[in-house]
Amino acid sequence: MSDTTGIDQVITAAVTQALERHLPGLREEIVRTVLEQVRPHMSGASVNAPAESASAELLKSLSQIQGGNTQKEILRALLESTAPYSGRAALFVVKGGSATGWQGRGFEHNDGIKDFALDSSGGVVYESLHSRVTARGRVSEMDPEFFLRFGAVEDDRVLVLPLLLKDKVAALVYADSGVAGVLDSTAIEVLVKATSAWLEVASLRKQALKESPTETGEADVPAVQTVTSYSDPFASHAPTHIAVAAAVAAPLAMAAAAPASVAPPQMSAEDAETHRKAQRFARLLMDEIKLYNQVKVTEGRKNRDLYDRLKDDIEKSRATYTKRYGTTAAASADYFSQEVVRSLAEDDVSLMGANFKR
Repeated sequence: MSDTTGIDQVITAAVTQALERHLPGLREEIVRTVLEQVRPHMSGASVNAPAESASAELLKSLSQIQGGNTQKEILRALLESTAPYSGRAALFVVKGGSATGWQGRGFEHNDGIKDFALDSSGGVVYESLHSRVTARGRVSEMDPEFFLRFGAVEDDRVLVLPLLLKDKVAALVYADSGVAGVLDSTAIEVLVKATSAWLEVASLRKQALKESPTETGEADVPAVQTVTSYSDPFASHAPTHIAVAAAVAAPLAMAAAAPASVAPPQMSAEDAETHRKAQRFARLLMDEIKLYNQVKVTEGRKNRDLYDRLKDDIEKSRATYTKRYGTTAAASADYFSQEVVRSLAEDDVSLMGANFKR
């Protein structure tokens, strides 16, 4: 057991060093990518400023988001960064199909946003939540109670954007022009997408460092899911009006999220722990591949040739996995190949292509 513990520590340290080495470049890559995507649309972002100035302002906002060291700092930076592009903005936590207020900016009473239950049964909120796209609409397409509580909008425009984590809508970002009359939907969409990407990085880093919420001072902040499995990204935010529903749904969610391959019940506690660690390590390797190869993954799924596009990364990771678990109790389960299909190909082995061999 002492040897296993020592190896675990060595691997954890190596993964941590690799992540720390890549983080500065990854920040620059995220900023560069999102700016390339939106720069053609930025010429009309501001009537009084040239496109280059608008891009510089957006870059500054992105840097503030990526400067956050904790999840709370990242999410707060997102809301603060919407100020040049909207009159008001708020973040709503999504739990069990319900959208509940977390924090707001630009409202006369920002504290009133917390725990406000936003009607998600129709209109732009429903569209963004269920279609996972940015929804643009009018005041009439929003919850009327929201405007009775927080005041009217100057020009009748509203915006609702999904904050995606692990391909799930973890929160909705609401924005309107307020009394200032400013609402730049393109810029806000960039900020939200960049935040989603950076929270994924923070999640991967947190898992590698094995930090706990108390160590990072995030006891009162929505916790981003780890890379090993999907967990509630806003676990600490549990409004009373949905607490009962969440308690009922939790066992079902855990059952649905359970891995297809589990250790036999007759297995010793030590071997069962080895199986668990092997599964976790395989998922970590796949999440790292997806993180650094998002375009290749998307194109590979579309063209059903994931393995050809990611062969070098997959085989390097396979060698790393085999070296760690190839001679252990978990060797016969081959969690690595299972995770390649589950994580990269979304359980559709045909997406891997003809050259993929288990």
